[in-house]
Amino acid sequence: MNNLNKNIALTLVLCSIVASIWYLESKKPPINSVGSDDIILNSNNTENEISVPQTNAKSSTTAETTVSAQKIISDRSSIRAKKATEYPRAKELVDPQGFINSAPFKLADIVGKKVVLIDFWTYSCINCVRTIPYLNAWYEKYKDLGLEIVGVHSPEFDFEKNYDNVLKAVQQLGIKYPVVLDSNHETWDAYQNLYWPREYLIDIDGFIVHDQIGEGSYSDTEQAIQQALRERDSALGLMIPIPSSIVNPSDVITMDQSKVQSPETYFGSARNQYLSNGQQNVSGSQTLSLPDNFQPNSLYLDGTWNFEDQYAENTSTSANIVFQYNAKNVYFVASSQTGVPIKIFQDGKLINTLTVKDNKLYTLVQNSDYGQHTLQIEVDGAGLQAFTFTFG
Repeated sequence: MNNLNKNIALTLVLCSIVASIWYLESKKPPINSVGSDDIILNSNNTENEISVPQTNAKSSTTAETTVSAQKIISDRSSIRAKKATEYPRAKELVDPQGFINSAPFKLADIVGKKVVLIDFWTYSCINCVRTIPYLNAWYEKYKDLGLEIVGVHSPEFDFEKNYDNVLKAVQQLGIKYPVVLDSNHETWDAYQNLYWPREYLIDIDGFIVHDQIGEGSYSDTEQAIQQALRERDSALGLMIPIPSSIVNPSDVITMDQSKVQSPETYFGSARNQYLSNGQQNVSGSQTLSLPDNFQPNSLYLDGTWNFEDQYAENTSTSANIVFQYNAKNVYFVASSQTGVPIKIFQDGKLINTLTVKDNKLYTLVQNSDYGQHTLQIEVDGAGLQAFTFTFG
């Protein structure tokens, strides 16, 4: 009886150990585990789209076709497994705040059927604006060949969260591809993005196979698109010729970044480190006057200004802004409630006049070459909200 009791006790201990090991193993994350927002292909994606090209339909039987399709699926599975060790997976759109040029959709509805190019942008960003002619050209050239472009609009300023403002900008820029409003930066965060603009190219298997930070390298991106489209053709058993030529849009704003010697300059108290005749990083009203001499890349204001986090608003009936810059072009993000006239002087000469009203990017200076100049803006009336200077 004692031996029997010992055997029963030993069995119970062994069972307990096995159960504990199973429980601990079940809590471990799987190898190559994916996040909840990763896009994983399923039966609704590539496998259902596969067709077998028929070079001689009379010699193909149903069994042979089935075997061929199964082999293609098996080969794609192997390719995906290899890619999983080399490339990150695409992420899903997270809580989009609106859609332009499209009904609502998920990336999972497209990935596995098309190649997708995601462009993170915001409409007051000149770097983004300079990229759009290429995106428009690629969309026109490849949209019928299996490419979808998705513009993810992740705002820098609060006014860029407004649907009507984004819609107006999309129309003015001639954008025809879908634009998704990422007003809370949730998709931006899912991709761990830090830049405007940034392009992620998602292939037929749902992997990010090309990542372009900032403007430029357009031929590299287009060649990556072409390669991804050719792989899509192979995966889906299609026989669509993919061109190898490179687009050259006529409406491109050219810029040599190495010759731009002035930084983006913010007016709002959260980031106005270049304000030189007032208190930096302080909210509230300040009455300022211009000095006798100006230093390069320093922001000077004249008049009474109310500093908010994102902008400075003049509250006096007249005001001045002075900045000594080194670049070719000058851009100004600004707005007003009723419309405020401004005069733009370069090196003391009047070169432009305009009325600031809409929340947008205004072009102040367009020179033929790069160089150092003194910019002065005369503000005729109260209510100008100045956000930032950018240079090109």
